[in-house]
Formats: sequence, structure tokens, C-alpha cells
Amino acid sequence: MSFLTIEDVSKHFGATTVVDRFDLSVERGEFVTFLGPSGCGKTTMLRMIAGFETPSAGRIVIDGQDVTDLAPNARRIGMVFQAYALFPNLTIAGNVAFGLKVAGRPKAEIAARVKEMLALIKLPHVAERYPYQLSGGQQQRVALARALAVQPRVLLLDEPLSALDAKIRVSLREEIRALQRELGITTIFVTHDQEEALSISDRIVVMSEGRIEQSGAPFEIYNRPRSRFVAGFVGTLSLLEGVYEGGSRVRVEGRSIVLAEPPQAAPGSAVTLALRPEAVKIEAAPARINQLSGRVEDAHFLGSVVRLKLSVAGGSILADTFNNPAAPPPRRGESVELHFAPTDVFALQTEKAGLS
Repeated sequence: MSFLTIEDVSKHFGATTVVDRFDLSVERGEFVTFLGPSGCGKTTMLRMIAGFETPSAGRIVIDGQDVTDLAPNARRIGMVFQAYALFPNLTIAGNVAFGLKVAGRPKAEIAARVKEMLALIKLPHVAERYPYQLSGGQQQRVALARALAVQPRVLLLDEPLSALDAKIRVSLREEIRALQRELGITTIFVTHDQEEALSISDRIVVMSEGRIEQSGAPFEIYNRPRSRFVAGFVGTLSLLEGVYEGGSRVRVEGRSIVLAEPPQAAPGSAVTLALRPEAVKIEAAPARINQLSGRVEDAHFLGSVVRLKLSVAGGSILADTFNNPAAPPPRRGESVELHFAPTDVFALQTEKAGLS
């Protein structure tokens, strides 16, 4: 039985549907990320789990308990917000202790728990400081400690890293994941950052317009998106328009492209093929399957990777090559041969997946 169950939950604000028939089961100790663009309903769904919003329909169950109509303080939920939300007039120790004091815990227990939490986030020396005396990354770690201090059943994180600079963001997300694994706490993380979602999640729930487009492990979401929206939102993608010939072949501008899996389409129908930049190999190999001729339109140096934009019959393809100081990448206007494996190209479904 799942630890957190969201059953057919919808949320309406007047005539506007913000969350539409959301169904999800989360296992105990799982780290699940809600990923999607601004306005897709991910934060509203998180707030309904926390109890700050009431579903218009459906129910939410935690560890066998229906919490749909419970007040936030009765759910044993820990929540970390984007803007830290620390109390400026309280010391760091006072902030971490706040929820424990509200719960009426004994002073000795509170002191011990605060000490334990500050050690957990590796900030034992800041107990008597105030929030303004800490960096943004330190403040967010304190907010995490405060959420964990009350020993919540579920930890909710609402874009907690978006206000931090890039290096601190990467470091802190690794810390959050390590803590989550150490404590074994069921966690829901909300973000619009695909790299963040792919790097730390057990499972990603991709949302669009209040609905689940696809739910799955990062490997599955990235390599086998089930809709055009997921394919375009998660990672960088090249699209080629073709016609399904039958079997595993799709014709693109006179060239027959071989797929590992046949598209779900009738022969003669239009098919959109998708291809990741890292799957494209730039080299002459006449005997290769799925070989195309192209011309370099542009090249972007990204450090360890050089991304090429290639003009081919039927459109454009992006190709990533590793930076090699001894071998400069092809120049703009240069002709190249490229190829890709049948396992690396796939046909997109034209309808919305709407999967959970």
C-alpha cells in the first residue's frame, strides 16, 4: 500500500481549473518531483497536500489516514518555501525550535532536537545568530532543519533552490537528497528546473495545465517521453517530420529512417520523430543505418560540450560533441555526415498522454 495517495484531486478557482483529476501514489521514503512550467498547478497541488488549500474534488491519504479536511498543523507535514520564511526576530535556534514549542514539547527535548538538527545541516555554530547574518544557502538549510525538527511524515519542498545562485543551488540540492536518503522521509519536491528534477528524483511527475502528462523514473522521462510536451520540456530535442512507411521505417525527405520501435500510426500517416543531441554522431560512415548529410549552421561552445546546429533534409538537428582541444569542431558552413542508432530515435504521440 502506498504511503501517500492522491485520488482524483481537482482544484477550481471560480471557473478556472488549476488542478485537474490528479492521481498519484507515492511509496514510503520515495523522492518525487513535480516538474512543469509556471502556472501548471504543481505548487497548488503541493499546497493541497500541506492543507493550505482544500481540494474541490478528490481526497488525500497519508499513511492510511484521510487528511483531506484536516488543518495543516494536524497533518504532520514539514514544508520548505522558496523564500526561506524564517522569523527575522528569532535566533536560528529559535527558528528551528518554533514548531516544537507550538507542539508543546518539553524544553529539554526541544534543546536536544535543535542541537541535533543544526548538526544535521552542518551549522551547529550559528544557533545564536539571526537570519540576516546568514547567507541565502545557510538560511535555506535552516528552513529545512525547522521543517525536519517536528519529525514530519512527509516533507514538501516548494522550489526551495530557485532564489540561490547556480553553484550553491547544485551543492544544496545534493545536501537535500543526502539528508532525505539518510532520514528515509517521503518527499515531494516542486521545481520548473529540469536538470534539478533529473538529478535528484526517484520519480518525476511532469505536469501541464493542471494535469499529469507523464510519471516515471528520470531515465524513462528523458529517454522515452510519451508526448510532445514532455519531450520538448525535459531536455533538448530535435524534431523531424516524416511519413510512416510501415514496419519500423519512417521516410524523411527521401531518406528512410529506421526506428527500434514501430510508431503507433497507420502506414502513410504523418509522424514526428524525436532525437536527443547526444545521440547524433558526426562522422563519415557510408554503411551506417540512419545516415544523413548536413551543413553546420551554428556552433555553441558550452565548456565540456560543443553543440552544433545542423541543417539537414527535412529540418534542423542539434548534435553534441565533446570538447577536444586537439580537434576543433566543424566550422559554420562546413558539410558533415551524421548518423544515429535506431534505439536513439523515436516517434512522438500526437495526443496528450494524460498519464499518471
